[in-house]
Amino acid sequence: MEGSEGRESCCSPVAVAPPVIALDAEPEKVDQPKRTVMSRPGNGTSGRGITLLANHLKVSVKCPDEIFYQYSVSITCDEKRDVHIKRIGRKIIHKLHETYSSEFAGKKFAYDGEKSLYTVGPLPRHRLEFTVVVEESSAKHASESPSDNGSNHHSSKKSKHSLHSKAFLVEINYAAKIPLKSVSLALQGADPENVQDALRVLDIILRQQAANRGCLLVRQSFFHDDSRNFTDVGGGVMGCKGFHSSFRPTLDGLTLNMDVSTTMILSPGPVIDFLLANQNVKEPRYIDWARAKRMLKNLRVKAKHSNKEFKIIGLSERPCNQQLFSMKVKNGDGLDNGGDTIEITVYEYFTKHRNIELSNSAYMPCLDVGKPKRPNYLPLELCYLVSLQRYTKVLSSVQRASLVEKSRQKPRERIKVITDAVRDYSYDDDPLLATCGVSIEKQLIQINGRVLEAPKLKVGNGEEVVPRNGRWNFNNKHLLTPSRIERWAVVNFSARCDTSHLSRELISCGRTKGIHFERPHTLIEEDPQNRRAGPVVRVEKMFEEIIARLPGPPDFLLCVLPERKNSEIYGPWKKKSLTDLGIVTQCISPLRINDQYLTNVLLKINAKLGGTNSLLAMEHTSHLPHIQDTPTMILGMDVSHGSPGQSDIPSIAAVVGSLYWPLISKYRAVVRSQSPKLEIIESLYKPLPNGDDEGIMRELLLDFYRTCNGHKPAQIIVFRDGVSESQFSQVLNLELDQMIKAYNHLGEGDIPKFTLIVAQKNHHTKLFQASAAENVPPGTVVDTNIVHPRNNDFFMCAHAGMIGTTRPAHYHVLLDEIGFSPDVLQNLIHSLSYVYQRSTTATSIVAPVRYAHLAAQQFAQFVKFEDLSETSSGYGSVKSIGSTSVTELPRLHMNVSDSMFFC
Repeated sequence: MEGSEGRESCCSPVAVAPPVIALDAEPEKVDQPKRTVMSRPGNGTSGRGITLLANHLKVSVKCPDEIFYQYSVSITCDEKRDVHIKRIGRKIIHKLHETYSSEFAGKKFAYDGEKSLYTVGPLPRHRLEFTVVVEESSAKHASESPSDNGSNHHSSKKSKHSLHSKAFLVEINYAAKIPLKSVSLALQGADPENVQDALRVLDIILRQQAANRGCLLVRQSFFHDDSRNFTDVGGGVMGCKGFHSSFRPTLDGLTLNMDVSTTMILSPGPVIDFLLANQNVKEPRYIDWARAKRMLKNLRVKAKHSNKEFKIIGLSERPCNQQLFSMKVKNGDGLDNGGDTIEITVYEYFTKHRNIELSNSAYMPCLDVGKPKRPNYLPLELCYLVSLQRYTKVLSSVQRASLVEKSRQKPRERIKVITDAVRDYSYDDDPLLATCGVSIEKQLIQINGRVLEAPKLKVGNGEEVVPRNGRWNFNNKHLLTPSRIERWAVVNFSARCDTSHLSRELISCGRTKGIHFERPHTLIEEDPQNRRAGPVVRVEKMFEEIIARLPGPPDFLLCVLPERKNSEIYGPWKKKSLTDLGIVTQCISPLRINDQYLTNVLLKINAKLGGTNSLLAMEHTSHLPHIQDTPTMILGMDVSHGSPGQSDIPSIAAVVGSLYWPLISKYRAVVRSQSPKLEIIESLYKPLPNGDDEGIMRELLLDFYRTCNGHKPAQIIVFRDGVSESQFSQVLNLELDQMIKAYNHLGEGDIPKFTLIVAQKNHHTKLFQASAAENVPPGTVVDTNIVHPRNNDFFMCAHAGMIGTTRPAHYHVLLDEIGFSPDVLQNLIHSLSYVYQRSTTATSIVAPVRYAHLAAQQFAQFVKFEDLSETSSGYGSVKSIGSTSVTELPRLHMNVSDSMFFC
């Protein structure tokens, strides 16, 4: 496996980066959808049959004519305080139902925890108002924690105000009727208006059950507070296993999709232990308290001495043994009859007045659990982090690897965990489900699948390769069209790599694969003095050395990075080489140099330099159904967003297009930045005031025309990644309209026929062999039983699942103007999983989508290094678009614009 090289980049062919352009905050609007999702034309028959299990449970509905009544809920507080409705909303509503049961006429309800409440049948009145009094723990208890506001009294008695009562005004107003019958209609193939609303109500009922059991709810998943479900991944962070559940309409009826799910939580327990783990230090004296303050803010803790819960707002400015506060004492202590106020440290208060021994808090800050202007302090060692607090920051590469390693479940283990959960948690015992006559079976459903035959591949010297179990290799074989590399160099940012040995082994391995390697012109080691500089300066210094030591531009540079993943060098290096100088580069960070590792590196190098590693045999002989006789362009589209919490990071849209028709293995990428978190691609067609179009599609259409002997695409197959079912209409209308306009802008009258397919990996359906413990074989396809009752979708496992449980790709055919039969389309998609030039295994999703995803992720590296003060070679400026700032990405140098850099 290669380290940082999973982040190549590709963009449009312009030598100099243009200025930032103003991107629209929203794509062009369409008043009424002109296109709707197509219906299923039939089922496939090719391949051998196989009996499977799916993690869906059969659901029966005995009272389909019931009607859910939706009510909007508003909760306000008469005090000028924060009202954490998400945290206490359920408590308020249950208290209301308990106090005013007559107003609900004995009806059970489902509450989503925020703004909506559902009942079966109407409430007596359409508008209800209640005042609900709820008791909450207060952070200002006289017997709990010291404060500087003079409100604490020295007393051995427990304060009678230890619970603070809040009055909430609750308004419930009728909103809508949601007939359960819409689900039955959807199962019969209709497209009723309320089906998603009805399914959402059923999902909310299950979520409410989980909430009543004290679970953490995250979208449609829930997590029990059970240490057996926790997995330590380092840094004070744990993976918490839970369950996803959602009702799904399928061809065989309504099902409940149940799957194992994981979320990240903070390690519960002593706060000091968490800080030591989070900062990876062994003793409290090494803790960075500024960092700790940022980490702890808004977390919930429980006090050991009182068992009460508080929210952290910060840390004290001074250590516990120096932090003073004002405390009132009674006259029994020898002061004036009316009592007096003394200044006392937090440490002295707890040790002398509360008789609580503090062993290691004296020299550490206290937790502030009060209000911004009314601090209340607790010593660190008395506080424990409450369980099930989500951790939403990005995991480090080490944490991610640990999570993956510890979360793997073999197919049989996953089946047992799911079926045990269904049995133990008794989902259909809910009274609201019982009212509707909803019952859930306890066993996974059995379904029919098919296994498609793997396509043959063409490699060098006229040889054919037949993949076995989704895999093949280049042992004693040449690449189909190997490159010739004459002038090249090795640059080394790592102090641990022997570049002389590396270059000799790479040359030797390359020659066995047919690649002609000359000896490297030079081996350049980084000056040790530069290693303390910032990454941009280090890259600039290295390129100064390269230019000085090479007689001219190299064909290729091999760059050895100091870290395998997330190297700070990577972004500046790629930006400088690809956009400023136009040099093909390959980044590596080898742990072991062996034939397998070097072969994987050579596959990428060869593709970047214009070579071809392998082709489909039918592609080589131009025997592609529906494609061989009609110029056909294949597109892969994806959008990459910033990490959670990074709302100001531009999203990166990438579109790859096929070249050299009738081949379907060669692609080029165009990448653009757009408004943060915007999923719909807004720059497929981008008209300028002067009448030009600088959109993505124009570039790809011209490239297709140039590489296909002047042929224009008469058919375009689009694979769209990353969109949910609720966004299908936008893809069908907004994005497709942009593609058509871009084609028309080139002066073309005959619009190509489009086939538009959404490829999803972010779903929860799993497939299992019914009679074997192994994962399903590569090529497994399912287009019956668990698919949509009307729409044209299917599941496919093209790859071999070697570890854990295979996740199938879920393909949704939204539009098919080309007119593929189910068998031809499914075999084409299966074949497109074997043309990924970086790999000698079938991919889990079609190669165009993999390339688009890779190009978007890799080019996002350019946005990561923002300290342009280190060098004058900045990548552009930032312009504000409304409230959003979007940095336009640099464009590739013309020397490298035709290369498959995303390889």
